[in-house]
Amino acid sequence: MSRLRRAAGLGSRVGFRADGGDGPPSVPQGLLKAARSSGQLNLAGRNLGEVPQCVWRINVDVPEEANQNLSFSSTDRWWEQTDLTKLIISSNKLQSLSDDLRLLPALTVLDIHDNQLTSLPSAIKELENLQKLNASHNKLKMLPEEITNLKNLKALHLQHNELTCIPEGFERLSSLEDLDLSSNRLAAVPAGLASLSSLLRLNLSSNQLKSLPTEISKMKRLKHLDCNSNLLETVPPELGLMESLELLYLRRNKLRALPEFLSCRILKELHVGENQIETLQAEHLQQLTAVLVLDLRDNKLKSVPEEIALLQSLERLDLSNNDISSLPCSLGTLHLKFLALEGNPLRTIRREIIAKGTQEVLKHLRSKVKDDGPNQSNSVPETAMTLPSESRVNIHAIVTLKLLDYSDKQATVIPDDVFDAVKSNIITSVNFSKNCLSEIPARVVELKEMVSEVSLSFNKLAFISQEFCVLQKLTFLDIRNNLLSSLPEEVASLAKLQTINLSFNRFKVLPEVLYQIPSLETILISNNQVGSVDPQKMQLMEKLSTLDLQNNDLLHIPPELGNCVHLRTLLLDGNPFRVPRAAILMKGTAAVLEYLRDRIPA
Repeated sequence: MSRLRRAAGLGSRVGFRADGGDGPPSVPQGLLKAARSSGQLNLAGRNLGEVPQCVWRINVDVPEEANQNLSFSSTDRWWEQTDLTKLIISSNKLQSLSDDLRLLPALTVLDIHDNQLTSLPSAIKELENLQKLNASHNKLKMLPEEITNLKNLKALHLQHNELTCIPEGFERLSSLEDLDLSSNRLAAVPAGLASLSSLLRLNLSSNQLKSLPTEISKMKRLKHLDCNSNLLETVPPELGLMESLELLYLRRNKLRALPEFLSCRILKELHVGENQIETLQAEHLQQLTAVLVLDLRDNKLKSVPEEIALLQSLERLDLSNNDISSLPCSLGTLHLKFLALEGNPLRTIRREIIAKGTQEVLKHLRSKVKDDGPNQSNSVPETAMTLPSESRVNIHAIVTLKLLDYSDKQATVIPDDVFDAVKSNIITSVNFSKNCLSEIPARVVELKEMVSEVSLSFNKLAFISQEFCVLQKLTFLDIRNNLLSSLPEEVASLAKLQTINLSFNRFKVLPEVLYQIPSLETILISNNQVGSVDPQKMQLMEKLSTLDLQNNDLLHIPPELGNCVHLRTLLLDGNPFRVPRAAILMKGTAAVLEYLRDRIPA
């Protein structure tokens, strides 16, 4: 009974202050007990000015419960405790770390980001098992040389500090796969850094780099290189020898020409927007045959070469805010899902065509290509002898472009003679955009065996009919700017659908049926009222690479969304959530996903 009375006498203060004194706040005994069992301790956001001694000594001292002679169950025996392997003390007010850090030699993860640290203790070299160190968002001015002893370190995050140099011997971190040095004050990258042969991801953005070392080509495994927001005027041609490079970010520099890509045959994304590039050389484009995303916005381009047609894998091309006055017709042969042209003095394409979106621009360019193949005798010229029913329809588009176009007519119904004009021709695309349709024309189902692209944008559709979902070959569906708030379950039967545009409608949630379409690669649902998404279901959508959720009502971004590593473009601007912060969003999709992953509860 005396033992119980002693425990009861401590009341609610048990474990919150060391010895009941006025010293720094300690850690609840329940957390320490759980940490001894799990090997993980999370003290993030507790307003700590220093790390309590009981944390450093968690695997050294006898637990307080044992000192109080309380009974233990077989699962609580302190002498069978697990060594601490993961310690999170982020988002506090720490200005320094004690050398007692060495008392936790089993640590594999140490997260100390978002504090006020100006240095790291030399005792960090004792953490021989450490695999991930996150010291970002502090005030570090230099790193201890001892950090180069961490031979098992795989991830080192040092972004948003005040580093001006990297210590010698950094190349000894032979296991390092992910290194983030962004948002520091680095003026140079030591050549030795290129000897990190295991490195997969290197972020050097937002520094003061004027050049990159030629030795960078030694990074044969590097997949992701981010050099955004520096002072680079050129990049070494040796960059083209990085045979594993997939993502290259060179935005906001002073480049005057595209780098040469000799062996980067698997490069998937090239971001060189906000530079001073004046010309695109055909020989440079010839090396980019695998690229999916090409960002050239905010440069000084005056033209695009015909050789752009070589980039047959290209899905997203941003040419906005240049000096381009015309586009090559060969651009129309690409299978782009996104083409940005705003801010150019284009004279050969009418603004209303550009306003209709990517597919309309591509079709316009294709229509200008001289038709050397299909026999011209099938076309029906619009003469005085042409039947009235056919004079409403672009027969040339039907025959040569396989396009049934009845757009921008402000029609409330699609006349039967539009469908009659198809006759025996093959139709792959339907464009009924910019009308006043309140329902999808029933006769669309007559084209179910051939149509792969449908645009019903800028209408007054409040629902999608079940019958429409028989278009089994559909890969592209544009129904933006309508009155939709839901999709029927039958949409799941569109098993080949790759792109769906639902922007500017009235959706309050991401339609559940979309999670059931494994072929989806692009979901555009900006400017709605979406308040939530299901990250677990989205993680199963392995082909989904683009998700646009801009200008919705998302109050919370689930951390689990960070596990959707297949996403190459995630757009979240214009939502009322507080985190991630705007600074994180500006760094791009990879940074946002990493930020979210770091916040998944252990």
